[in-house]
Amino acid sequence: MKMIAAILLAGMALNAGAEQTVTKAGTVAAAAGPAEYFTGRVRVDMLAPANADINASSAYVTFEPGARSAWHTHPKGQYLVVTAGAGLTQEWGKPVQQLRPGDVVWCPPGVKHWHGAAPTTAMTHLAVTGAANGRNVEWMEKVSDEQYQPQ
Repeated sequence: MKMIAAILLAGMALNAGAEQTVTKAGTVAAAAGPAEYFTGRVRVDMLAPANADINASSAYVTFEPGARSAWHTHPKGQYLVVTAGAGLTQEWGKPVQQLRPGDVVWCPPGVKHWHGAAPTTAMTHLAVTGAANGRNVEWMEKVSDEQYQPQ
């Protein structure tokens, strides 16, 4: 028990002087997903960048019907939490999977995949993405219309 107390006190001492930061909703401008990396209309609402204490960023990403990312990988992986609509995701060489609100996707480091909205329904997900050496994604080729179709 004394060891746990000592560890907790040491942790508090390391963070002495640190303060909580609150970023108010609507104070960070949304950005359009670049056409180089997305097909269709995509909006990215950045929530929090990676920093020295937590090496992960977070954003809400909204895909209009039929919109999707290009194939890509993440050096430290990515969680997706579907918050609204209907979506699709696919790992390279595997079938397309349907996504609904509440579904959580874990994209392991280095696994080639894509994600986006269903053909007739928009989809929003919360993305929490790890970074390595200042990078959190490696973009690849776009998803073809044939690859996009749910099986």
